[in-house]
Amino acid sequence: MTDESLDLRFTRFLLESQALKFGDFTLKSGRKSPYFINAGAFNDGGKIARLGEFYAEKIAAEIEAGSLPGDIDTVFGPAYKGIPLAVSTAIALTGGHGMQVGYTFDRKEKKDHGDGGMMVGTQLADGMKVLLVDDVMTAGTAVREVVPKLKAEADVQIVGLVLSVDRMEKTKDSDLSAVKAVEAEFGFPVMAIANVREIFEAGRSIMTADGTPYVTDGIAAAADAYLAQYGA
Repeated sequence: MTDESLDLRFTRFLLESQALKFGDFTLKSGRKSPYFINAGAFNDGGKIARLGEFYAEKIAAEIEAGSLPGDIDTVFGPAYKGIPLAVSTAIALTGGHGMQVGYTFDRKEKKDHGDGGMMVGTQLADGMKVLLVDDVMTAGTAVREVVPKLKAEADVQIVGLVLSVDRMEKTKDSDLSAVKAVEAEFGFPVMAIANVREIFEAGRSIMTADGTPYVTDGIAAAADAYLAQYGA
């Protein structure tokens, strides 16, 4: 077992998977960002299995800390990007942490034949404890779409949301971060495997093949400037 912190190991995984990119990117919000986290880079079995293990490790740590309950019934991932996250996390929780937990995801359109319905996987029932997983939250739009869908299916208890990365940016209409805004609106905790400040700090100590750090002084300065403008 390594003594390295979760955020350091996760940052190394992001870099090795080429999921963390540096440059000039226009986000969905319209903001110009010097870094981008691309969930599409987790495009094979090995990477998505490893990603699920990181989610499971974070969830297990939060259960131990008392932030999440230990009797989660199902892990829910919103279609489409959340589907492999929910499946791989449920597998990792069961295989690596001894938790018997289901996975659930939604259909974009309701199926009117076969088993029908809006949900695939573990079907929701009143009183079930549901944990949401998603990749990177910018404005919280996906959460606001998903919560009514879940509540329309059954009177479930949403116990939290686990993200891969917290970008730590304030929303367009407040000084709260998207994470804090969702927590305030819905009343469940939102946590991330790592936040951008942890990732950039870790990236300074992770070296490329030629011995230079992934996060150079220039990259760090651009990130600091961006967070000074948009950070919460």
